[in-house]
Amino acid sequence: MAIKRMDNILIVVDDLEAVKAFFIALGLTLEGETTVEGPLIGNLIALKDVRATLAMMRTPDGQGIELDKFHTPEAIRFGPVDAPVNTLGLRRIMFAVDGIHDVVARMLEYGAELIGEMQYENAYSLAYIRGPEGIIVALAEQLA
Repeated sequence: MAIKRMDNILIVVDDLEAVKAFFIALGLTLEGETTVEGPLIGNLIALKDVRATLAMMRTPDGQGIELDKFHTPEAIRFGPVDAPVNTLGLRRIMFAVDGIHDVVARMLEYGAELIGEMQYENAYSLAYIRGPEGIIVALAEQLA
């Protein structure tokens, strides 16, 4: 088998500090942060004159979310910040949580917007929230 595991996903952001704070409030930890630049990076990602700040976030079980703030070239916004869930492309990240109502309340206090919530049969409580830069986070709590 060629794939061993998923290492991380990338989210390109404009306000790195706000997005880091959002994910930290959600329960992720900041593993590290660095700035990368130069022709080797540019050749890898097919961009010229690249300079970007990267922040690696980790879930409690070790899954990674890489947040990138491009200084050069500037990031390109594709569509509106509040694009709906059925917009083409990567649209949300889902986390399994305990105490979904408490998590939603904490994130709303932090400034997240509640998109919707429901109970799926007797199996899951689900909620969709929108954080900074329109990032959609789904939360799922397995019911006993």
